[in-house]
Amino acid sequence: MLTYPNFDPVIVRVGPLAIRWYGLMYLIGFAAAWFLIGFLARKRQLDLTGDRLSDLLFHGVLGVILGGRIGYVIFYNFGYFVRHPLEIFAVWQGGMSFHGGLIGVTLAGLWFCRKNRLPPMLTADIIATSATIGLGLGRLGNFINGELWGRVTDVPWGMVFPQAGLMPRHPSQLYELALEGVVLFLILFWLNMRQVWEGIPFFTFFLGYGVFRFIVEFFRQPDPQLGFLWGGATMGQLLSLPMVIFGLGGLCWVFKRRGG
Repeated sequence: MLTYPNFDPVIVRVGPLAIRWYGLMYLIGFAAAWFLIGFLARKRQLDLTGDRLSDLLFHGVLGVILGGRIGYVIFYNFGYFVRHPLEIFAVWQGGMSFHGGLIGVTLAGLWFCRKNRLPPMLTADIIATSATIGLGLGRLGNFINGELWGRVTDVPWGMVFPQAGLMPRHPSQLYELALEGVVLFLILFWLNMRQVWEGIPFFTFFLGYGVFRFIVEFFRQPDPQLGFLWGGATMGQLLSLPMVIFGLGGLCWVFKRRGG
């Protein structure tokens, strides 16, 4: 069994204000996305310079935050927020859904492409690749916060999380960091460097994330307010299945359209 480092989730306090590691992960993720989008846009000859790049990042941030929060409210704790509607706006208390954020950033990206007359598939390829950095850093933030831990285990690298009882658990946040962050980033970055057909990195993101998340959910403790759902599946698995289907269908569409 490994010892959980027991991080302080707060980096520094200034009066009533607190700078938290989780928030810092978001900021680093958005900053890294800005640089990566600029690099990939030049590589793939997409006109994303100056104000356009800043505008795209603004739309993306807005889509992630609004979509992530609304998704959490609908998918994970709808009954509670119906009873306490004002707490929907208390984002500082935590509660963001990846799948909701994905819907939000997709809609924001489509709006941006329509407004700027940019090719949606190529733009989506680049956005999806940059999003993996934020995904990985977000899972690192979860680990630092000691939240979203895994199921009880006897593997040698199991950890006792301070808020999860006395039994060692899978550090599932690190599994997601490795798969959804590092591995998925490397795959999508390589595809972009090869300058594959437009749409392949985008649909590969959906397929890869859906598969990785579905697998990790077998090691992650379900949300306490939901528990296990149909057939012992978790909400994360149920939401990831449509991503796998969409990714596979999209890749087939690209190959069929390009292959003639």
